Amino acid sequence: MSVRHTNAPKRSQLSAALFAALAVTTTCTSFAQEQTAATPDTSSTQTSTLDKVTVTGSRIKRTEIEGPSPVTVITSAQIEREGFNTVYDALNTLTQAGGAAQNEIFQGGFTPNASVINLRGLGPGRTLLLINGRRAADYPLPYNGQSNFANFGNIPAAAVDRIELLAGGASAIYGSDAVAGVINVILKTNFEGDILKVRGSTSTRGGGDIGDVQWIGGKTGDNWSVTYAAEYYTSEPLYAYQRDFMDSSLDNPLPPDFVGIQPTGTMRVRRRTGSTAGSYFAPPAGACEQLGDEWVRWNYRSANAAGVITNLGQSCGSFKDVAYQTIRNGNNDLSGYVFGTYDFENGMQAWGSLQAWTSKAKYGAGTQFWGGRTVGGLWFDQGFNALVDAQRVFTPQEAGGVENLLAKNDEKSYDLAFGLRGTIADRFDWDVTLSRAEYNVQVDRPRLLSTSVNNWFLGPQLGTQVVGGVTYPVYRLNQSRYYTALTPQEFAALNTVVKTDAESFVNQASFTISGDLFEMPAGPLAFAAVVEASQQEYTLTADRRILPDYTGTDRPYNLTGTGGGGDRDRYALGVEFSIPIFSMLKASVAGRYDKYDDITSVDDAKTWNAGLEFRPLDSLLFRASYSTSFRAPDMHYVFAERSGSFSAIFDTRRCLESGRTAAQCPSSDTTINYTSFGVRQGTTDLTEETGKSWTAGVVWDIMDGLSISADYYHIELEDAVADITTAYILDGEAGCVTGLTRNRQPFTLGAPGSAFCNDMLSRVTRLSAPGTPNDGQITEIRRGPINRAFLGTKGIDATLDYRLDTDRLGDFRLQLGYSHTLEQTTSQFKGDPILDYRDDLTNFDFRSRVRATATWQKNDWQAAVFALRYGSLPNWQETGRIAPYIVYNMSVGKQVTEKLGVNFYVNNVLDKVHPRDDGYNSYPYFWRAFSPIGREVALELEYKFN
Repeated sequence: MSVRHTNAPKRSQLSAALFAALAVTTTCTSFAQEQTAATPDTSSTQTSTLDKVTVTGSRIKRTEIEGPSPVTVITSAQIEREGFNTVYDALNTLTQAGGAAQNEIFQGGFTPNASVINLRGLGPGRTLLLINGRRAADYPLPYNGQSNFANFGNIPAAAVDRIELLAGGASAIYGSDAVAGVINVILKTNFEGDILKVRGSTSTRGGGDIGDVQWIGGKTGDNWSVTYAAEYYTSEPLYAYQRDFMDSSLDNPLPPDFVGIQPTGTMRVRRRTGSTAGSYFAPPAGACEQLGDEWVRWNYRSANAAGVITNLGQSCGSFKDVAYQTIRNGNNDLSGYVFGTYDFENGMQAWGSLQAWTSKAKYGAGTQFWGGRTVGGLWFDQGFNALVDAQRVFTPQEAGGVENLLAKNDEKSYDLAFGLRGTIADRFDWDVTLSRAEYNVQVDRPRLLSTSVNNWFLGPQLGTQVVGGVTYPVYRLNQSRYYTALTPQEFAALNTVVKTDAESFVNQASFTISGDLFEMPAGPLAFAAVVEASQQEYTLTADRRILPDYTGTDRPYNLTGTGGGGDRDRYALGVEFSIPIFSMLKASVAGRYDKYDDITSVDDAKTWNAGLEFRPLDSLLFRASYSTSFRAPDMHYVFAERSGSFSAIFDTRRCLESGRTAAQCPSSDTTINYTSFGVRQGTTDLTEETGKSWTAGVVWDIMDGLSISADYYHIELEDAVADITTAYILDGEAGCVTGLTRNRQPFTLGAPGSAFCNDMLSRVTRLSAPGTPNDGQITEIRRGPINRAFLGTKGIDATLDYRLDTDRLGDFRLQLGYSHTLEQTTSQFKGDPILDYRDDLTNFDFRSRVRATATWQKNDWQAAVFALRYGSLPNWQETGRIAPYIVYNMSVGKQVTEKLGVNFYVNNVLDKVHPRDDGYNSYPYFWRAFSPIGREVALELEYKFN
């Protein structure tokens, strides 16, 4: 937020009240605020004359706090007072950020070390991240292996002054990607003095220790200033086995079928033909007892839908293998920031800014396993004289410790900017900015080598054998090796390190000018204009051994990846006007033209917005806005190279061909539910996504110290880009072959021989193996991005802000923020009906969120209580919804001396981990939006050197 120092007009009563509210350090949800010269005493409530400021969502400087669109503000003091360790932790509690997203609990994803925000449930890539109003570099690894997005985990808390959120379309101001909203991180400036903060925290359930050291300072001279910050943040990895409610598959609240909970087969060899197909060969005596209780000898059973139980025989198994994944990453982060200005005698000012961050992280998805070397894992074994498959899960003890199973990320990013600014004719402010933002990631991931582990257990191929008319390779399993725990040295010899390197950058140049053009009867006509040019590029270099077409003998076992890279140039011109129509009514309009130079068919985009502010009373504001937005095709959707991945699927065609509906094909039926290989590739045929956004609301300063606001929002997005889902392809293939839907109703999307059916059938490859369990099993599914039809959402945001100042008892503050989704709509393809999926029992976006902060301050003491209420979610069995869920944080602090302060924090006071869902039978037995950390306590010392 830039500041123009002028003789500002007198503020209205409403503006003064709201600005005074924002000056308090515990601001929860509000509109844009003034940036004053920072002082070390962040608890000061003193206000000063309001200068004209630039608010996120507009480039025009204004004296009013609120505008036609609501802006939420989180201050650095708020982040600290509410107990959050990082900027992302605070952002993730925004009421508008209720969309489901992958996080550190989901270690099976492509970006387990990144932190994403999903505003309005429209997807992480549709939220624009700005640093001081400049576009940040994308995280160079694709979200879910598909699309680029912004990482909110690399923002150092020490450097942040405040964060402003505009939730809604803002492309007319900022260009592409500002569809669901804009998050503008504003870094500290004009700081005076030096502050050292040292904080340590731990969890009361054990593990999860965190340390944080921050140094924040600044100096000013007659014609210069410098602000600086440094931070070191460290956290130890936290494992699932450190939480007793998820340390074993025995924690499953609902056994999958009549046989109850059974351990994962860790030393299992299974017969696949004959009358006893599916039965296990018993391991030798002592095999399952080698590592204490790590493995157990188990008599496995299976049950059909009617409850008939079949004994399968003995195998070694483990209840513990699920719990060796991390549920919070280990991090060592170091960041630095410096901002400086120099004032020339002619009134021009030069400025420069550098924010840099480096991180070394480690995390893990759990154990590794081996399941054979051929398609489907089948071979004829001379030792067992049978067609078999096998599964061998390796324990951390065999790896030499769980640390040796962890992947490691080395990440670096920086944002460098400098420029000149000044005033023309004492009327127009101008700014020229040049900047570069860059992000680099290197991932090292341990993985078994296919050839090495295959040779270790199977040795050379001994010929072929025809079984059921199908030819299979012949091996002899080395049972001595298979049923004996590996030494760490043997395990290391079977492993390799898979390396992925990725980088992205964005170079930007801009010129902005703003000011008052001329006086109108109701006030000045203000305007702003901007000219921009930028270059964007990313490169993703995956280890060539994990690419789907690699044929070398040193391929990592059961692992695929994605590569890609490309560049894009963009030029833009934008203009805004603020038009006072009469004393109570003001209008604003903006327009922007973006010109693209890349390999896609997108040539340009034109967007605009308009807003109205009606103030019938000084204490009452009615407002409304309309805006158009767009998102250029995501670069990885365009430039992604052929990549592959394994995923669990539901084989709709097999289910229907068996005479059942989808509901009658249980998850325990492995002929229907199994893992398949899928490939995808980017395409240059994509067009831009186009959006529309409406808001309408009211702000009412009811009385001194009490104000409320309520805003309705409505966002629509056409031509939304997404992959054709695997489920859609498999349902389409099944419908084209059987003529039926999942529920065995007539299939109407296409007939055999139609373009639709030819496309669906071409995307699925099946194995032809007559007489075997794998006959007709899917071996490859081909996906890819397309411009699908429609996404939409409607809802309400509301806030309440109440302050009571007393002489005897101190000063009290209560702030509430509330968001409620009224409707979420979608259609898969053009011409499909638009469906409301808000209440769909497969939709895990929160329908509502409430955020509340109560604070108290008296003399040298201060305290705060923070609460976040999550709305209800579907239960896992899709039969209803589970109850809402509330987490509380508390803090108390005292200024011990003039220079020394002490703060104590308790996060998740009631030690909640997740709401109860007795039907959640998939590990970790709760939805990933809920934290398994439990209660955390922290102590912070703050020392002021000035």
